[in-house]
Amino acid sequence: MKKKYTHKTQKSSVKQHSSDPVRAKKHLGQHFLKDEEVAERIGDTLTLSGYENVLEIGPGTGVLTKYILQKGKNVIAADLDTESIEYLNQSFALDYPHVSTQNFQVIEADFLKMNLEELFNGEPFAITGNFPYNISTQIVFKAIENKELVPEFTGMFQKEVAQRICAKEGSKTYGILSVLAQAYFEAAYLFTVPPTVFNPPPKVDSGVLRLIRKKDYSLPVEEKLFFRVVKTAFQQRRKTLRNSLKTFDLSPQLKEDTIFGQRPEQLSVKQFLELTQKIQQDAISDK
Repeated sequence: MKKKYTHKTQKSSVKQHSSDPVRAKKHLGQHFLKDEEVAERIGDTLTLSGYENVLEIGPGTGVLTKYILQKGKNVIAADLDTESIEYLNQSFALDYPHVSTQNFQVIEADFLKMNLEELFNGEPFAITGNFPYNISTQIVFKAIENKELVPEFTGMFQKEVAQRICAKEGSKTYGILSVLAQAYFEAAYLFTVPPTVFNPPPKVDSGVLRLIRKKDYSLPVEEKLFFRVVKTAFQQRRKTLRNSLKTFDLSPQLKEDTIFGQRPEQLSVKQFLELTQKIQQDAISDK
């Protein structure tokens, strides 16, 4: 695969392979997956439909990477850990000679700061990985912002975060992340992973999910207004929408609509879109 991204890669002497080729670093929130069966299951979460490129975030020791490479797609692995980058560049292919690395590139990059349009020359790509817990929700928000490029998103999160992303209305975990992700993607919680399959083991269970972009992911409302409505509503989730959305300066007529007597966790994604349409139309009518 031709080099398509210009972040620097780490180059140094070849690292001798050992049972722990890369040390997990607490400041990076690293918990390296060591279970081959779980890694293969995560690799199999990708449908590989409609795209030829995959971005893996935080490859670590490459335990998931090799299963992604077996899918025959173009793979870029992005990490901030120079030791991990060194291992993947220098020793990974030696340790796993049966895995083709012809279409594989390792880059030193912070996903949250990357220009995703530069990754595969503007071509669509899936995102996957064993995500650092401390930035996992930010990763999802960035994927949502770049939804035009991301037809599929799979990977491992802290269990409660994965459940929150996939939660439906009426659930206590249903919130901002649930609504915004599900406005553009079909979300499915796939399976739970225990702490024992990691080194070092985290203190909580992990959960694996899949987001598949909807065929029609355009919104019938202004996107910025939709985001603002959702975020404002859930900031005071115990209040009715009539009270939590006061800052929108709604007309007395609109506030009488029955939808404003509900709390945010009672509304489906479709109803949040309908709510935003009402607010958008109300603002136009007041002009």
